[in-house]
Amino acid sequence: MIIYNVTINIETAIEQEWLIWMKEEHIPDMLATGRFTKALMTKVLVEEEMGGITYSIQYTCSSASQLQAYYDQDAERLRSKSSRFTGKFVAFRTELDVISEQHV
Repeated sequence: MIIYNVTINIETAIEQEWLIWMKEEHIPDMLATGRFTKALMTKVLVEEEMGGITYSIQYTCSSASQLQAYYDQDAERLRSKSSRFTGKFVAFRTELDVISEQHV
């Protein structure tokens, strides 16, 4: 299992607009690609020196090939839909390979 993690620091002034867009449009669009089985959105509780509010969105997919298919066929189109927030956020992406998962 692979987790595609996107960490985003968004300007405080547009945080609420961005949150609505993420929850109502972007995350559903990501899941609609069929590449991911779930999405988990979290707010980072540590304050950044640069300001803004930081979120982490973790998209789970079954394999590296599914993630590659997202990159090849969907990423550019979906990322372009965030253009109205250009210059108001910083994002970095990380790929994580799940080694084990434990539950109580």
